[in-house]
Amino acid sequence: MQRVYEFFRRHPLWVDGFWAAVLLGVSAVWTVAQARLGPPQRVAAVPLVLALGTVVALRRRAPERMLLLAIAVGLLQVAFGVGVNPADAAFLAIIFTCAATGARWSSRLALGAGLAAAPLAVTRWPPETTDRTVWAGLLQTFFLTVIFALSWVIGDRLRTRRAYYAQLEEKAARLHREREAQSRAAVAAERARIARELHDVVAHNVSVMVVQADGAAYVLDAAPDQAKQALATISTTGRQALAEMRRLLGLLRAGDDAGGEYVPQPGVDQLGDLIDQVRGAGLPVRFEVAGRARPLPSGVELTAYRVVQEALTNVRKHGGDGASASVLLGFGDAALDLLIEDDGQGAVRELYTQGGQDGLGQGLIGMRERIGMVGGTLAAGPRPGGGFRVSAVLPLRAPG
Repeated sequence: MQRVYEFFRRHPLWVDGFWAAVLLGVSAVWTVAQARLGPPQRVAAVPLVLALGTVVALRRRAPERMLLLAIAVGLLQVAFGVGVNPADAAFLAIIFTCAATGARWSSRLALGAGLAAAPLAVTRWPPETTDRTVWAGLLQTFFLTVIFALSWVIGDRLRTRRAYYAQLEEKAARLHREREAQSRAAVAAERARIARELHDVVAHNVSVMVVQADGAAYVLDAAPDQAKQALATISTTGRQALAEMRRLLGLLRAGDDAGGEYVPQPGVDQLGDLIDQVRGAGLPVRFEVAGRARPLPSGVELTAYRVVQEALTNVRKHGGDGASASVLLGFGDAALDLLIEDDGQGAVRELYTQGGQDGLGQGLIGMRERIGMVGGTLAAGPRPGGGFRVSAVLPLRAPG
């Protein structure tokens, strides 16, 4: 039974064609059986009945055109005196169809034509009663009008119901798209955050390890004690890098309800250890703090640490031999000021303006993203007199 129903839903024209054929068959029998019809009426009834069958067959494909055809047939039926017959059921079908699926103007026209059809038919073919003719006519007009009006009301209710369901489906689809877009944005933001963290961890610690390894190889024979110290620094730095990478990978693997050990994010308090590590790698760094040190928002703490870490990593990469750096940390009432300068060779312009090629210059891009997330500003570029300067302002209050 379900297959039959699905077939009818997929082939509505076949269903309408079947009912049109049934209507034509019944109307043909009626035409032959009506002895009161004269030859002119019989001749006129044939094309009118065929036209009403066409209305039923094509009502869902072209409801507006079929409505106009039905109105024309009704007027011709009145003009030629072809009485009420089974084919007139096509008027109810087309009124219902226009109310349910037709254009708005056709729905209104169908309602008006249906309300006018009953009194027009009763006037043209009054009831065959001997007494109380007026009351019989009024009663017949009332019932016919109700039938036409109900056809339109049922069709209009179906239109409203379909529109309501379509609106619900569209709203559900829109919410689904919005949830997917939000999920993609959240995933992209999390991937970018983890990428920045991994870049900062790997770039800084690996650069320290490379410098220490080069130094150890250089003094291995001449100063074994310095070589051992360099290897110890490499070991310590490597363990720190592994610890931070395990923390990040743990965040990736952990579920919503999964437990785990989370290492606190580095902050301003750890800048001293960071600078000591950089000094141990062979880069002289002068560190100054201005203003009254105090606890800061966690986002600002992490951003400040990563900016200083990336800036000093860039000094080791691009500053050249004999370069030195200075770090100034300024605690203000409304913002934290960072100034990192060096007197080295500086980086080529492409690295700090366009991000460079083959992944070079991504550290400065990460700086801008981090600082932008906390509502701060960044200025990075060559320093007058040589070297490079990174200046950042991190607001201590959320941007309004």
